[in-house]
Amino acid sequence: MLSRDYSPIDRLLIGLDQAVRTLFGHPQVTERTNPAGRLAEGELSEQERDRVGRLMRINHSGEVCAQALYQGQALTARLPEVRARMERAAQEESDHLDWCETRLRELDDRKSLLNPLWYAGSFALGALAGLAGDQWSLGFVVETERQVESHLDGHLSLLPVQDAKSRAILEQMQRDEIGHANLALAAGGAELPGPVKWAMHLTAKVMTGTAYWL
Repeated sequence: MLSRDYSPIDRLLIGLDQAVRTLFGHPQVTERTNPAGRLAEGELSEQERDRVGRLMRINHSGEVCAQALYQGQALTARLPEVRARMERAAQEESDHLDWCETRLRELDDRKSLLNPLWYAGSFALGALAGLAGDQWSLGFVVETERQVESHLDGHLSLLPVQDAKSRAILEQMQRDEIGHANLALAAGGAELPGPVKWAMHLTAKVMTGTAYWL
């Protein structure tokens, strides 16, 4: 089957549809199944359930940001093959978004109230990275995924031992983030300047700290 060559307006409308799905509807997932789907629910105290719910809320907000970043980059990417990589990565991040949302419902918790703000800011950053050039856009992906990998390491260490469902989700997410970073690096991603990395880290700290409560 021939792939359709979308115009900039087409891609913008598709992006708007994906934004609405990400924030208010059901994300378009891939063929993969939820890694926690067949696992039994562990015995969690009220305090543990609350803490895990807050952690998963942070991860859900992180995936909202990832969706926006990738969509912004795909919109402004110059080379079709780079755009295709960004779009496939965004689809896989949709899996993460769906898995986190499902886990939040199981924990009787909620999504962050500030997700629309995180989405708008991340989309703008992704679009700017794409406008800067494909090598910088890909480098942005590499650094983003490396920081997310480190962040997930921290969350995995905080999960109760008996919470196999949340652990399975975060471990699969971490494997995917490593794969996305390696793919972007192999495609020509440039090493970002130190101040840019620091700014990304600071922004992520603000988002995670706020999403824990809101």
